[in-house]
Amino acid sequence: MTGTIYPIIKPSELAVLKETGKLRLIDARSGKDARNNYLGAHLKGALFVDLEKELADIKSDSAQGGRHPLPDPRQFARLLGALGIDKTSHVIVYDDKNGANAAARFWWMVRAIGHGNVQILDGGYEAAKEAGFPITSGEEKVELKETYEVNDWLLPTTTMEEVATAASDEGSVVVDVREQMRYDGVYEPIDLIAGHIPGAINIPYTGNLDEKGRFLSSGELKKKYDESFSNIDSEKIIVHCGSGVTACHTILAMDAAGLPIPTLYTGSWSEWSRNNKPIATTTVN
Repeated sequence: MTGTIYPIIKPSELAVLKETGKLRLIDARSGKDARNNYLGAHLKGALFVDLEKELADIKSDSAQGGRHPLPDPRQFARLLGALGIDKTSHVIVYDDKNGANAAARFWWMVRAIGHGNVQILDGGYEAAKEAGFPITSGEEKVELKETYEVNDWLLPTTTMEEVATAASDEGSVVVDVREQMRYDGVYEPIDLIAGHIPGAINIPYTGNLDEKGRFLSSGELKKKYDESFSNIDSEKIIVHCGSGVTACHTILAMDAAGLPIPTLYTGSWSEWSRNNKPIATTTVN
């Protein structure tokens, strides 16, 4: 990783960096109105990235890779060049969900091509707005940069078959970061079946945040995950969510805690539930 730094930045620190000229702001808000929301109002200088079209290679059948499979890393590297990001860039990404949606996914992808100088904005768009960061509207223009030379993702990922093996291995742990009611199979708002992967434990990503929706301190996060994963080697920890997006929030939190980055199961529940028998199943009508 080139110049790897602490993965979270406070809004108060943003204005200082804005003057360096190396800052590249990315707006990763998602949802059906995400682009229109961006065009209506965004942090000045921020460029928009589309979770559905640019941060995933969506297939016709979610049984093959889940709802948000990773794109080819070379395709993502070309996107970074189009966003004006090169190896000297200080990249800061935000969304409107406390980093829990596409911002964390974008952070993971940037780290996974070897660029360490990337951070997520604590509190996201609203926090920066409240801190007085300039807001603007419309499109932003940027100078194109050379494409990164990359052939593969450099952070660990895993397959559905490997997850099945790990879930039954006492020396491994599969972590489901979705809310407890989805894990328990009480309800499922997105995928076809409710429940969880047999053997997976539930540590909701929301536990990475305080009551104001800001990330816990590095020390608090370290204590939280040290207690959760005592006697488990880092390479034996697999993190997943519904479609490989919010799982990156917990991966980022573990990085902030100073812990090794765990393995991402990108297919997550959306892939698993279409191919395997889950626990606490409920068919979603």
